[in-house]
Parts: sequence; structure tokens; C-alpha cells
Amino acid sequence: MPTTTDVTVRSVVDVPWDDVRTVFGTRGDPSTCWCQYFKLPNAAWETMTRDECAGLLQQQVRANDPAPGMIAYLEGEPVGWCAVEPKTHYERLRRAKVSTQGSSEDPDDASVWAVTCFVVRVGFRKKGVGGALLRGAVDQARELGARVIEGYPVDTAVRVKAPSAELYHGTLSLFTAAGFELVSRPSRDRAVVALTL
Repeated sequence: MPTTTDVTVRSVVDVPWDDVRTVFGTRGDPSTCWCQYFKLPNAAWETMTRDECAGLLQQQVRANDPAPGMIAYLEGEPVGWCAVEPKTHYERLRRAKVSTQGSSEDPDDASVWAVTCFVVRVGFRKKGVGGALLRGAVDQARELGARVIEGYPVDTAVRVKAPSAELYHGTLSLFTAAGFELVSRPSRDRAVVALTL
């Protein structure tokens, strides 16, 4: 049986695009969003097709300014994704209540990075993939000059029966286990956490 030590993480710019497609899949929220929700204004988001969203992520990967995320592998199989970039790349996040009311960081400071999304394929959950992705995201942010990395997780101790589709922000326990500190609680079940690098 695979263990958490069998999970490896690589920057999305260093993996085949077919592996990214495998992780995002063809059904469910990941297959329609491709981690574009926090980047697009609402009007553009409302009209985007899944193929257009996938194309935008592919362009962002090619631009590598910086790499927009990490891909996790378990026994060579692509199994997960974590979005991590400077917060300035996420226009909608910069205006979202969780950020405007929860973060003390300047929204225009490019040294503040954000972890916005996790995708772990069905059948590979509860195997340490999320934790490995978060460690990889922190490492990449540190290597590329981030000063602080923020997350906006769901507190599953408060929202006990949250479905997996609503946990794409990650869980508070996932972030605190990785050394992130609680900054604020902009709502009862959501937190802002930060790690100074």
C-alpha cells in the first residue's frame, strides 16, 4: 500500500500537459475551472468554456512567470494539483471578503503568494497528497522569492460535513500542520493563514 512518502511533487512547468489534463479530469468542478476562477473578472468567468479555461492555464504554464502550480504523483500516476502564485495574479481573490477582511498584507505586494486551490483525484484522497502538494508549493514560493505565503482554508472542525467539492481551498488542519499560523477568521468556517518564508 502506498504511503505519504511515495508522493512526489513537481512544478507544473516540468510535467507533460497530459498529466495536468489527467488531474483536472473531464467531470466535476476542476474540469470546468482549471484554476481560473480567482484570476478572471466575473463577467469573463461567466462566459468561459471549459476548453477556454484549460487553454488559459496552458498559456500560464508556458509563460512560466512564475509557474502557476504543482502536480503530485503517487507511484508515477498524476494524482493532484495545487495552485500557488503571487497574490497579485489573482484579481478576484484580491477583492474577495476572505482576503480584504482577513489579510493584513498589501494586496499589491508581489512578494505575498497565495495557495488558492487543491485538486486530488478521486481514489487518491487521504493518502497524503494534499500535504505533499502544500510542502511543494511552499518550496516553490520560497525558491522564487516569496516573502509570505497565504492560504484561505475551510475549518472542518466548524464545518464538519463539508463535501469534498467545497474543500478545494484546503483545510485549516492541513495548513497548520505545515507550519502556517492563523491570521484571522473572516467568517465562522473560513480562515486566513500565513507562513513567513
